[in-house]
Amino acid sequence: MRGLWLALALICASSTGARAEGERAGDFDYYVMALSWSANWCAQTGDARRDPQCDRGRGTPFVLHGLWPQNERGWPSYCRTGAADPSRSDTAAMADVFGGAGAAFYQWKKHGRCSGLPARDYYALARKAFGSIQISPVFPKITKDLKVPASVIEGAFLEANPGLQRDQVTVTCRAGMIQEVRICLTRDLDPRRCGADVIRDCTLQDAELNAVR
Repeated sequence: MRGLWLALALICASSTGARAEGERAGDFDYYVMALSWSANWCAQTGDARRDPQCDRGRGTPFVLHGLWPQNERGWPSYCRTGAADPSRSDTAAMADVFGGAGAAFYQWKKHGRCSGLPARDYYALARKAFGSIQISPVFPKITKDLKVPASVIEGAFLEANPGLQRDQVTVTCRAGMIQEVRICLTRDLDPRRCGADVIRDCTLQDAELNAVR
């Protein structure tokens, strides 16, 4: 009986595909770049925090949620690294990409350390990744709240980026709202197929997409 319980425990553990914490920095397979629809993040989280990202008139469609080291199954976080944390000026300089200096520092702390890069190099790579993807000009023009199929969001990214394939992009939803567009990239920032635990497209036909603020 004890052997049966052990076998079941091992099966359950192997099926989660989840992260651990405190792994060795630089030990990962590829990157996931997560682009967050700013207005929806504000509606669900940012407004309650009075986050400056959510101020009216900023005109921000997508911000970089993160550039995350990823394994074919699971992902590392809060890795062990000898790299120093970024300075305040370094994180402040990334506010335009991440939506705020606090978000930039948090992403370094949880994910950037796992890249095996110095903080400044990680930030430079994150900026380069963000700049490598074209945002369709239709998104900044959304001036009223919409309900759209999540597949339309993915299609807009594929149209604006002809080099992308469907298995390299996934759209996520949260509480009925478009949450993020996630794009899988090699360590050299070339698009690549997403791992099985990343390809989980939202299938909602009426996902909420709030107006750009």
